[in-house]
Amino acid sequence: MVSIRPVRWEDVDALYAISLATGFEGGDASHLYEDPKLMGHIYAAPYAVLEPQLAVVVEDSRGVAGFAVGTIDTLEWEDRLEREWWPQLRLRYADPPEALRDLWTPDERRASMIHHPARTPAAVVSKYPAHLHMNLLPRVQGSGLGSKLFDKWRSFAVEHGIKGIHVGANRANKGAIGFWRKIGFAELSIKDAAKGRTVWMAHD
Repeated sequence: MVSIRPVRWEDVDALYAISLATGFEGGDASHLYEDPKLMGHIYAAPYAVLEPQLAVVVEDSRGVAGFAVGTIDTLEWEDRLEREWWPQLRLRYADPPEALRDLWTPDERRASMIHHPARTPAAVVSKYPAHLHMNLLPRVQGSGLGSKLFDKWRSFAVEHGIKGIHVGANRANKGAIGFWRKIGFAELSIKDAAKGRTVWMAHD
């Protein structure tokens, strides 16, 4: 039996684990990181902790197997992270020296993101202010659960006044890009975005 339900506090460790297990172009990233929580610090845990009303999980007989987390106002969210989330992590992780960027380990790249989080392009958030992150473990992929999970997250977001939604997908993660297209997201034409690793996609 598989269910989709609101996140609970006790799910946070599972969200960290799923972030790592799906963090390398949609596949397992555990071989890349010495610290298994770095991915979750950025892409999952802050939403479950600070915005739990917009966080849902997939649960099967083996436990939590996926999540969808997000916010309806990305600009305010980025400001909130600066106040309430990043400061504690900056005390834990050193800011790697910029001069050695070419030698950074994956851990150091994520630590740099914690110290210097990128703002979402204004051309994206002006029309599509909401965003989400969604990941499923392989054992529940390919069963239609992704669409159902997105629909559940969107229903919660609508209750909170959602307008347009965007996602940022890793250009190398062809599976994720294909999934977002399948459920109605379209790639945005953003100046200079083609040079970066992120494909910006949106849904009205």
